[in-house]
Amino acid sequence: MDYMKMAAEKTIEGMNAKIGGPFGATIVKGDEIIAVVSNTMMRDTDPSAHAEMVAVREACKKLGTMNLEGCTVYATCEPCPMCVSVMIWAGIKEVYYCNTSEDADKFGFSDMHLRKYLKGIDDSVINMVKVPQRDDCDYLFEHFDKLQEENK
Repeated sequence: MDYMKMAAEKTIEGMNAKIGGPFGATIVKGDEIIAVVSNTMMRDTDPSAHAEMVAVREACKKLGTMNLEGCTVYATCEPCPMCVSVMIWAGIKEVYYCNTSEDADKFGFSDMHLRKYLKGIDDSVINMVKVPQRDDCDYLFEHFDKLQEENK
């Protein structure tokens, strides 16, 4: 099966329906197709609705887990840092992509500012401020840990 072609075809559908831009993804596990999506940023007015993010969300719902180990992603374009992060969080170890971030940049879809920030080259894109220690915030971890122990 041509999983990349499936992603590309779904992307054309999404662009024609004006739900997203030129990005799509397919997630498979073994021979089972779990999700085939385009990005839905325009429809959802959601800057996180990249194709890989949408695919991971759908796959998690379909499989009833946040653990997508054993799944493979086929993306029409090199995933951005946000999408790479969510795939790592989900346990995905293998991603195939076609177009590069440089290709996307030529058409106005640039994630170079994110890549530069993450490499420590440019910290001007966001001002991250660490506030002093707070008991209410510390309690959140303690409370979660307590709940986890109670559920064992």
